[in-house]
Amino acid sequence: MPFTMPEPDLRLIRAPNPSPMTGQGTNTYILGRGAVCIIDPGPLDNTHLHAIMRALDRSDHVECIVVTHSHLDHSPLARPLAQLTGARIMAFGDSQAGRSALMSDLAKDGISGGGEGVDHDFKPDQCLGDGDILAFGSETMRAIWTPGHMANHMCFEWRGAVFCGDHVLDWTTSLVSPPDGDLGAYMRSLDKIEALDARRLHPGHGAAIDTPVARLRALRDHRHQREAAILSHLAGGIGTIPQLVAHVYANVAPGLHAAAARNVHAHLINLWENGQVIATPTPSPDARYTLAAKAR
Repeated sequence: MPFTMPEPDLRLIRAPNPSPMTGQGTNTYILGRGAVCIIDPGPLDNTHLHAIMRALDRSDHVECIVVTHSHLDHSPLARPLAQLTGARIMAFGDSQAGRSALMSDLAKDGISGGGEGVDHDFKPDQCLGDGDILAFGSETMRAIWTPGHMANHMCFEWRGAVFCGDHVLDWTTSLVSPPDGDLGAYMRSLDKIEALDARRLHPGHGAAIDTPVARLRALRDHRHQREAAILSHLAGGIGTIPQLVAHVYANVAPGLHAAAARNVHAHLINLWENGQVIATPTPSPDARYTLAAKAR
């Protein structure tokens, strides 16, 4: 059965995929009544597919399936759900769409993302652009491109609320893992979401966020604190990602250090792009990093 939601015409079905990366599971949302839109069908799981279908009323017709981003916990069920309902799958693009030139070059060098895992087979029926308006029945929803957690990440604005995928979570910070994740883009997207002045955020995992500005600013402050810690340790002569993880994430369980290393790498790439650090030989996971002269 769908979870009770704090607003009308919105249903939440949580996928049975709890983990350290997904919290209690992926949130699948059904918007509207009659003509409905489904956001983030979730992982390839028949139990979850049947739960979504049971949550639909007899009078409901699924007009569109939208995907915030193509990680394996969000997008694979889109195609089976589309086959059952006849709805079109809409998203920014496939799993490489939206990457910067630098991230594309890193991918060519063999750097892979990790984390929740990329759905390399994902391909929407319709690609959405930033600001596109989707209509389903008498309802409309606006698509907003918010790269950072993943290059093809989108948020969706509906009735003053924003469905923010994995960009903003209530229970943890988002993983930013190059080349799929881009910290500079992530920070700009936080600003973009804040400018929407949403009354509520509905994330891809966890509970609704009723204080969007406070949460967005807390996430921004957290990243600035991480950056300051990395710069401080670089100034002390610590220059590899494993060393930085051991110092910056000293209080984090060792099982999460692999994810922490990807976040540190994202910070270092952003600092390298901004001319604050030097990467020898290139901004790779195995590079040695030192402060640039202007950052000393």
